[in-house]
Amino acid sequence: MQATSTAERPAAPPETSSRSWRKAFTDIVEGAQQRQLWAHLGWQDIKQRYRRSVIGPLWITISMGMTVTALGILYAKLFGQDLHTHLPYVAVGFIVWGFISGCLTDGTEVFIQNEGLMKHLPAPLTVHILRLTWRQILLFGHNLIIYFIVLAIMRMPIGWSFFLAIPAVLLLFANGAWVATLFGIISTRFRDIPPVVGSLMQLIFFMTPIVWNAQILEQRGGDLSLAKLNPLYHYIEIVRDPLLGSEIVWTNWAVVAGITVLGWMIALLVLRNYRARVTYWI
Repeated sequence: MQATSTAERPAAPPETSSRSWRKAFTDIVEGAQQRQLWAHLGWQDIKQRYRRSVIGPLWITISMGMTVTALGILYAKLFGQDLHTHLPYVAVGFIVWGFISGCLTDGTEVFIQNEGLMKHLPAPLTVHILRLTWRQILLFGHNLIIYFIVLAIMRMPIGWSFFLAIPAVLLLFANGAWVATLFGIISTRFRDIPPVVGSLMQLIFFMTPIVWNAQILEQRGGDLSLAKLNPLYHYIEIVRDPLLGSEIVWTNWAVVAGITVLGWMIALLVLRNYRARVTYWI
């Protein structure tokens, strides 16, 4: 039997499996390159929500402002807090919570709601992730106006730590993308995930120091570690501390950085393994 030399052996067939890191990263790169598409769709989502409204997207700011004012005054009275410090505390908490909640709840249906578009307009999955993240960033920007209004009314001083809010917000945006990717893919396979996440978010809201100050636990003999067990506490604090000029707690940054790395690792693994199945599941 004649042996076949290495040079004469046929080359290995090209990779055809849908489960490959190359295809997963190609999806991300091509999706990011279609900036005009997802940016336009994200802005259209907001315009569509307030179509035929006189003041349009400004309702986002007005609605958030009314909620912050009412709950800020109410909980300041209930807990005996100074309104000049508690109202900004509540304002920033609500603004950050709005972004987190939006990425989680909308992320579970990011592919389900775009079923028609995905089947008639082939595009990388990342386009829909970036569309959702961009929409939440726009909403975050609208709501951030409330912070500056409260800042001016309360005449709060701004220190050097204010600039730490920039990397904190960027970390927040990076987490919103992996959350939407992970929960979006899983929810297309298991349709119970969206209602479960929606119900849990209502519960977690009251367990997270948004309208109540975590320091009250210590002042009243409680244990602050109960609040620190909540991962969302750290996300809110890395943004709220610099915006309010509070002491920076680097432990919060370490926790958020760790969750960010771990979250992206899991999201990329899920994207690699199940990216090609999403259109079949929806």
